[in-house]
Amino acid sequence: MSQNVLHTDQGLARANGIEIAYDTYGDPGAAPLLLIMGLGGQLINWDEAFCVQLVARGYRVIRFDNRDVGLSTKFNEAGVPDINHLNLALERGETIQTPYTLRDMAGDALGVLDALKIQSAHVLGSSMGGRIAHMMAIYHPHRVRTLTSIMSTMGEPGFPPPNPEALSLLLEPAPTDREGYIESSVLSSRVTSGTGFLTDEARVRERAGKAFDRSFNPDGVTRQYAALMSAGTSKHDLKSLMVPTLIIHGSEDPLIPAEVAVDMASTIPEATLLIIEGMGHSVMDIPQIWPQILDAFTRHAA
Repeated sequence: MSQNVLHTDQGLARANGIEIAYDTYGDPGAAPLLLIMGLGGQLINWDEAFCVQLVARGYRVIRFDNRDVGLSTKFNEAGVPDINHLNLALERGETIQTPYTLRDMAGDALGVLDALKIQSAHVLGSSMGGRIAHMMAIYHPHRVRTLTSIMSTMGEPGFPPPNPEALSLLLEPAPTDREGYIESSVLSSRVTSGTGFLTDEARVRERAGKAFDRSFNPDGVTRQYAALMSAGTSKHDLKSLMVPTLIIHGSEDPLIPAEVAVDMASTIPEATLLIIEGMGHSVMDIPQIWPQILDAFTRHAA
């Protein structure tokens, strides 16, 4: 797929005293685009074909493993947070302590740009990756040319809760055997994908197998989730954001209702909103969605 596209071998960026694994697609002189994956996702979760299509539109695509997943530094010495305990503390209005924060993870992303000597980039984040991208835009706006937030949230309370089945699949421990992990990934994709598009289950199986073989670290996913829980709301900060922002969301997202995206678009000055009918909480597993996202991003970044 990428035989005619320059694809660098994996590098390691030093950031925040840790190492972040990354790779790139495309001409180093093209406009840089940093992709930030969501909870538990490795850089390979950004489908190669999707990256190649972005390169064809004039971008240098940069993928990386968030801390605690893939080949980036793991925080195993921090132990495994008790999610139920953290939930109870939040319900009591307490401030919770976690091994690291989303703002720390935004610093990791900036470290990747620093390693590549990139002063500023277009930034596109998916789900939790969208919240990390928000942190970059809030605290380091000069490093973010444009912000694209897909299937994400500001952490604002008061919206309908996630679909219980989808949430349970997100939170239940991943099977520790390869086949079980693959089947769990397929089931999760079915539940989260929405009714408007067919999931490419062969693609899901292939990606899940590669992810399991590359790095299986479920405790790291739990620590990432704890960081997400501790993030609170970013609505106040986003009200004054001056980075050009595109918000993309599915009308049938079972984890984050579309009303959240509408509220975010009304909060961020001059934000553009695209609601994709029939889309759930899944993008990479459904290539039929890509043209709408690629077209919207290209118009926005231009």
